[in-house]
Amino acid sequence: MKTLRTIAEIRRALEPHHRRSTIALVPTMGALHAGHVALFDAARRACDVVVVSVFVNPSQFADPVDLARYPHNEAHDERLAAGAGVDFCFAPTVDELYPSGYATWVQVDGPAQDLEGASRPGHFRGVATVCTKLFNIVAPHLAFFGQKDAQQVAVVRRLVRDLNLDVEIRVVPIVRDLDGLALSSRNVHLSPEERARAVAVPRALDAGLTAFRDHRDPVAAARAVLSGLPGVDIDYVAVADFEGQPTLAIAARVGAIRLIDNVPLELEGLGNAVNNNGVERISR
Repeated sequence: MKTLRTIAEIRRALEPHHRRSTIALVPTMGALHAGHVALFDAARRACDVVVVSVFVNPSQFADPVDLARYPHNEAHDERLAAGAGVDFCFAPTVDELYPSGYATWVQVDGPAQDLEGASRPGHFRGVATVCTKLFNIVAPHLAFFGQKDAQQVAVVRRLVRDLNLDVEIRVVPIVRDLDGLALSSRNVHLSPEERARAVAVPRALDAGLTAFRDHRDPVAAARAVLSGLPGVDIDYVAVADFEGQPTLAIAARVGAIRLIDNVPLELEGLGNAVNNNGVERISR
């Protein structure tokens, strides 16, 4: 695997492959784990050349403390990516992607509103901008994202559609630990006690999905699991319609760590759940 730092280097390295190969891009912010490996494996199966970008994008962070706390381990990331068969790692500096005087931003409405968009103002503007830049720099045929960030996937798909970008978005299912907690780079900051409390989030999703299948209110069922738990503060529990896929989404803080998770809900029966149980449905 080659690690490249500049736009000129990655373009030069990929130029011969564009003529004869299919190229996959896996955008990441580093701190790689088994969830990222699942993305690499899917990319490896689908394409000839796999590129991972490792870039902690400052424009996605409204809170400088959160940005400073985001885990970094470049040596680990390179070993894991190389072991998973990644061909190129694009690891630019902030100045490389946002040079002095940078003043152009990509704003997506629609799926970027509410939920994470309301909780983290400017977050999806940063996501849309950096993804547009990466798609232009790497020119991948396919780009791979995880289902854990379901709203982000919807935003990126709308970005690609509305701007007529020539890239296909593929989504890989959530990878969970043995206790059900969705893998996330931020999980390393959970203390053992916080980790034990955090599993309430996937349990709440399970309860919501069961309620949904029983034609009961999935939001109320999920909230019932989380409400009143010490050290767990709910940001939102909602059913959002991401491109026709109703999804039960949760964001909650466990200590200082903000966790997001979701589970898709089957379309069949959602109408009854909405009409009879007052489920919040956010159309995107």
